[in-house]
Amino acid sequence: MQFQVPQFIEVEDKIFGPLTFKQFVYVAGGAGAAYLFWRILPVYLSLPFIACVGGLAAALAFYQFNGRPFILALENAVYFFLRTKLYLWNNSARKPVLRAAAVNSKASSEVYIPKLSDSRLHELAWSLDIKERIAAGVAEDEEREGGVVSPIRTAREARV
Repeated sequence: MQFQVPQFIEVEDKIFGPLTFKQFVYVAGGAGAAYLFWRILPVYLSLPFIACVGGLAAALAFYQFNGRPFILALENAVYFFLRTKLYLWNNSARKPVLRAAAVNSKASSEVYIPKLSDSRLHELAWSLDIKERIAAGVAEDEEREGGVVSPIRTAREARV
């Protein structure tokens, strides 16, 4: 037995003429808010508000940012400004110390195998950070633990 499979399941249905239900709600809401501003406020105060509300309603209904609805871009912008941000970057370029390289040449030849922990991704990021810092020669003596360079700060320590 053969069945017909729907092809365009991501395309919303046009309910109100050429508009989808969401587009109609945005346009009707913008028109309603514009009417309220026109009736409540004097003309010279209502025109800027009507222009702002009409532009927002038109953008919500018809504008797409990077192929996605404008409401998602607006939501992401609000979350970006309200949530905390965590930036970690250490760009302190230091000259390599020959004394430390000579003393720890024996320890750096040993291969470090990290222990399995709760997060394999954390271990991988930690080992990549170590290799970059050893190659750049920015590791200090107090950062070395048992011949292996420890990371400056982990993400868990930075969150506290």
